[in-house]
Amino acid sequence: MAHTMAGNKKLLTRVRKIKGQSIALENSLEGEHECLKVLQQIAAIKGAVNGLMKEVLEGHLREHLAAEDITQVQRMEEVEQVISILKSYLK
Repeated sequence: MAHTMAGNKKLLTRVRKIKGQSIALENSLEGEHECLKVLQQIAAIKGAVNGLMKEVLEGHLREHLAAEDITQVQRMEEVEQVISILKSYLK
């Protein structure tokens, strides 16, 4: 998990942005704003979550799967875990 610790500030900034967008979406729905504005906010949240996933996934692949000090068995276990997470994420 070293990659998330190294980029902790950047990742937390992304999460806080998503949190703010989520609150804005909630406020839009409570205030009965136009459908297009709600859809735009949903799209922005999805894009932000995808960006966060990309950052964490890239760090994981570089730090863990590309590590030279793990066995082939460990590497395959990591691959299977990442595949499982991606399948869940892409449902």
